[in-house]
Amino acid sequence: MNDPRAHVVIVGAGITGLTAAHRLLNPLDGSSPLSRVTVIESSSHIGGKIRTSPFAGVDGVDEGPDSYLARVPAAGRLSREVGLADALTNPTAAHASVMHGGLHRIPDGLMMGVPTGALSLARSNLLSWRGKVRAALEPILPSSGDHRDSVGNFVRQRFGREVHELLVDPLVGGIYAADTANFSLATVPQLADLAHGRSVLLTARRRRAAAVASGPVFETPRAGLGALTAALATSIERCGGTIITDTTVRSVRRTGSTYSIDTDSTDTGSTTIDADFVIVASPAAVSAPFLRPLSAELSDLLAPTEHASVVMVTVRATGKALARFEGMSGYLVPKPDQKRVTAASFGSNKWAHWRPDDDSMIMRVSLGRDGAPTHDLVHEWDDERLVRQVVDEMRDHTGVDIAPVEHRVTRWEHSFPQYRPGHLERVATMEAIVNTEAPGVRLAGASMRGIGIASCITQAETAAASILATIDSTTRLRD
Repeated sequence: MNDPRAHVVIVGAGITGLTAAHRLLNPLDGSSPLSRVTVIESSSHIGGKIRTSPFAGVDGVDEGPDSYLARVPAAGRLSREVGLADALTNPTAAHASVMHGGLHRIPDGLMMGVPTGALSLARSNLLSWRGKVRAALEPILPSSGDHRDSVGNFVRQRFGREVHELLVDPLVGGIYAADTANFSLATVPQLADLAHGRSVLLTARRRRAAAVASGPVFETPRAGLGALTAALATSIERCGGTIITDTTVRSVRRTGSTYSIDTDSTDTGSTTIDADFVIVASPAAVSAPFLRPLSAELSDLLAPTEHASVVMVTVRATGKALARFEGMSGYLVPKPDQKRVTAASFGSNKWAHWRPDDDSMIMRVSLGRDGAPTHDLVHEWDDERLVRQVVDEMRDHTGVDIAPVEHRVTRWEHSFPQYRPGHLERVATMEAIVNTEAPGVRLAGASMRGIGIASCITQAETAAASILATIDSTTRLRD
């Protein structure tokens, strides 16, 4: 290693890979920045699941996530660092609903669907009286038993079936495209934190009070989240880093204390890139084959990771009937009520900058999730069928005939990793294997320790800091 010009190769140019590259070139802790950082991306565009494009006369409407958690400092800090401070905005005060035999406003005072008080539930007509009484008993129940690291088991133990099915599962399941009955509690930090106290409700009340005092929940650039990935790419290249697209990694091999990455590029053909360190920020199923020469055991642990497919149908709708949705940011559909649509977001109500010049409305409707019938692969449907399904279901849900005058369909096939119970223990095992067999490799990204943008940014910064610390330590020993 020729410090400080050690070469780091990052596989994957999603938010994790781009953040890691930026942070290696712009350390937070005063470490010496690197000058040789290469990001390799198999597709023709950067950003991963962050994709923003013009729609309905609005310059930037997101096709994937449309914001990040503002209360997790890493994401907001990074946005401001790359020059987006004056471009950030928060959602409007519009409220969300749950579709269960009609639209019901989500009760106030929830934290990831978990009640922080019995009174707001009592006022809501979403739950039955039996469900309300069962939830109200939570503070007098003994500490949780063996929830087997399952979100569903944990919530049902504490609050009963209705809170799980009608509140927590739609909210958490909507974020992760998950069936929370088979999803790891430990990978949802806001919920996992509540499992440590005797009363989940009382703990959630304290946590929510602190969170509310910290400001808005969500934040995004007005030009869309693509502005963040574009700003990161600009920063990387300005600092001397390299981003290579349309290039597939075929294998990563250890050669003594360094690594050889064999690639195939549509432009240059087969090439081998040498690196002192490697950050793997690609999806688990993609990473497993090219990591097999490095460690068969690691590859075998990565390969079985399951992923859910989701379709995002964006429409611009017109008509006086849209006034029915005034003040609403959208609604969630619980599994007992689902056909194919899992959620509808009234984007023009949620984001003030998504309002077209006329009286039309931009809506984003999600279809598909983990656990859906195997014959019901909506991502394989053609656009016309998907739009028709959205129109029919929204009419059934709301009583309003949606009249799309423009639409856009984005298919996120096998894009949402599913964290089965025991997931973090499996990740720890993989990290231990890497530490032993390939100490210059770091694993990060949505397949590892969290799917959210803030989580991916945090993982990327941790990986970058670890590499810089290793380089600094090696330099001190050599000197």
